[in-house]
Amino acid sequence: MKSFKGIIALGILASVVTGCGKCDKDTASAMLAVDAPKHAIIVLAPTEGNDVHGIINFTAVEGGVRVVADVTGLTPGKHGFHIHQFGDCSKLDGKSAGGHFNPEGVNHGGPTASVRHVGDMGNLVADENGVAHLDAVDKLLSFSGKHSIIGRGIVIHAGEDDLTSQPTGAAGARVACGVIGIAK
Repeated sequence: MKSFKGIIALGILASVVTGCGKCDKDTASAMLAVDAPKHAIIVLAPTEGNDVHGIINFTAVEGGVRVVADVTGLTPGKHGFHIHQFGDCSKLDGKSAGGHFNPEGVNHGGPTASVRHVGDMGNLVADENGVAHLDAVDKLLSFSGKHSIIGRGIVIHAGEDDLTSQPTGAAGARVACGVIGIAK
């Protein structure tokens, strides 16, 4: 049934793109985004030798995607927090998630920088108990189209993302990894 729906969706997309002389592929995709998920979730698991766990929720809101992260087991201080290319956390060091999600091929930056990877989420800040909480809206994230985060990986790093070093922010080893999945 899913493949049938996929074929229908592709047919509709083709019809929209070819039938609308002034529409481009992104406009047609946006028209189909009505069925895009509205909520996604990650359950973080520690990489080898670490004890970092957490839950990250993504919710479509006006102006972007709301990100709510609750993470435990961190050392006190700042920790780089990025969406990575692949939803693959199979390697014990988390490197199977690939590099930062960067569909535009631009330089690394902070979450509010005018130029940044889509996956550049900045830093989580852990308190003296190793607990970090983040609640922010990101205007570049999406659940459909070129900036879709569905099925991608999230990595929490051992150190602070300096928000400028290329290509990753020099945040160090990967202490936790998870895959962004569709949620109710």
